[in-house]
Amino acid sequence: MATSDLITPAPNTWCPGCGNFAIEHALKDVLTGMIDGGTPREEFVLVTGIGCHGKMADYLGINSFYAIHGRTIPVATGIALANPDLRVICCAGDGDCYGEGLEHLVFAAKRNVDITLIIHDNRVYGLTTGQYTPTSPLGFPGRSTPAGSPEYPLNPLALMVATGASFVARGYSRRLPQLRQLIRDGLSHRGLSFLEILQVCASFFNQTAYYDEHAYDLDPSEFPTRDVDRALRVAREWDYSTDSRIPLGALYRTRLPTYQEHLAAHRAGTRDPASAIRGFLDERR
Repeated sequence: MATSDLITPAPNTWCPGCGNFAIEHALKDVLTGMIDGGTPREEFVLVTGIGCHGKMADYLGINSFYAIHGRTIPVATGIALANPDLRVICCAGDGDCYGEGLEHLVFAAKRNVDITLIIHDNRVYGLTTGQYTPTSPLGFPGRSTPAGSPEYPLNPLALMVATGASFVARGYSRRLPQLRQLIRDGLSHRGLSFLEILQVCASFFNQTAYYDEHAYDLDPSEFPTRDVDRALRVAREWDYSTDSRIPLGALYRTRLPTYQEHLAAHRAGTRDPASAIRGFLDERR
């Protein structure tokens, strides 16, 4: 299969310079490699939400489902539970997933649902031309906050480590080789793979120079770690509003029973819920 085969003929309407182009082609390259390696194209399912990122469902030639705003994860979870043999990829935006969909994100991490969650985090509502989102910096002068946002931003990586996601990573739309590798790692991981991508919005919040100056790569000899406390310290290095350094790469990874595995064991009567919880806590100490 040629790499171009996964790109559909649908007219692309992203703005010139949008970081979504990089994410699209990184995902396409990884999927093409897996398909060439023997994974049937039909085993991949892409679920997208509402926002500029959602057009990925139009532009990638795999099975896809458009969810309503904030509801990508419930749809992806349902697909993964109905057919555990599928590789379910969930693309969501920062406003889509951290705003209206935040409760679904927390429960997906807590349950360790076996899906790959890719967050297109441009830190702005780009589709509706510039309102602030949960990761916009304090003082962000968007269309809905012309005097500056009065809120501190959310730290999704720290939230995901704390609530139980078993793979947590951050990429950047201008570092394609690393981005491809993080997507490969996420797709190969059993459990919730959470990959936040700092995605440049060229039209309404262009942070290219800022990211280029402050981003650095985690040492692959030390990360990802299974140490929750250490992963949290790294996740908190950048609070989305200061001039501190921005760590890139996989920062946390462990192997825990997935939601699908727990449910299968419960149905078979072979899993004691109390012992499963104790095992989870022991693993994270």
